[in-house]
Amino acid sequence: MKKTSLAAALLGIAVISGCSKKTTVTPSKNNGGATIEPADAPALTWKEHWFEHVQNLERISYDNSVVIYYDKDVRRDIVWPKKYMAEAWEYTKKTYGAFGDDPRLYAIYHAGKYSGGHPSTYMDDSHDFHNVTDCGSGDANAWVSGQGNDIDLSTHEIGHIVEGAAKGVHGSPAFSIWHDSKWMEIYQYDVYLGLGRNDDAVRWHNLKLQTTDDFPRAATHWYRDWFYPIYNDHGKTKTLNGFFTLLAKYFPKRTFNNGKQTYPEYSRDLNYGEFIHFWSGAAGTDLKQLALTAFGDKDEQGNDWTVQLEKAKTDFPDIKY
Repeated sequence: MKKTSLAAALLGIAVISGCSKKTTVTPSKNNGGATIEPADAPALTWKEHWFEHVQNLERISYDNSVVIYYDKDVRRDIVWPKKYMAEAWEYTKKTYGAFGDDPRLYAIYHAGKYSGGHPSTYMDDSHDFHNVTDCGSGDANAWVSGQGNDIDLSTHEIGHIVEGAAKGVHGSPAFSIWHDSKWMEIYQYDVYLGLGRNDDAVRWHNLKLQTTDDFPRAATHWYRDWFYPIYNDHGKTKTLNGFFTLLAKYFPKRTFNNGKQTYPEYSRDLNYGEFIHFWSGAAGTDLKQLALTAFGDKDEQGNDWTVQLEKAKTDFPDIKY
């Protein structure tokens, strides 16, 4: 996600075994030969009205899982998003639950502009109350391969929808801790495994083992020292979903009205101690020592998170491990 704040993006904002089966929707013809589309068919065109985006998008394809839109500069012979994005979205819903009443993901692609990407969720008016991934590239011939960064960026943006609207609660109280991409690193690994894309899972895993960040301290290995050990040793997919389940059940909320409907919304961000407490609850084991190894004992502001952790145990006593 190229935007610096998830809140800014969200507020401005072959079928897998066990997943929902996709159904391709075929328009019918009336007696005069004119095309009659189903009443719930997504719009044939969509005028962008968010951030710097001003393109007239064309609907390329749709089914019950995904709607694909291209701007005028994306090559029309690129077809992989129809299959891949539907699979990734169905796996995501199978894992984390539904995201609103509309089962579809609206996936937008740009070529020669808007390098990077951003999400929006069904709770936000910015993208007309749809779950959206909007991906761009400075390359005029972008998205041809359907491999590597093509699927990495596309999947990354779906992950932001998860963190911003999982379990029917608006917002991401962990965003200030894991920032734009750390949660996505383990989310994407799990998606690739879940879709049986083992080569992509290995590629991604090896890449992220080498990735370091300067938060909460220099040379932090978020994937290698935190998320992958939790995932691999303590429940895998179930634990990823469990974190959002616990947040939705126990973390403080307020009401949020998007101009159309009211939803619960997280009322504040997690601190580091709470973050570790909730992940320990999801994993079913005390992760304090793992966190000390991964992060040291200070948060980004230099606070001792071990003190925060002890308070979190008192404030959220129903989270057991």
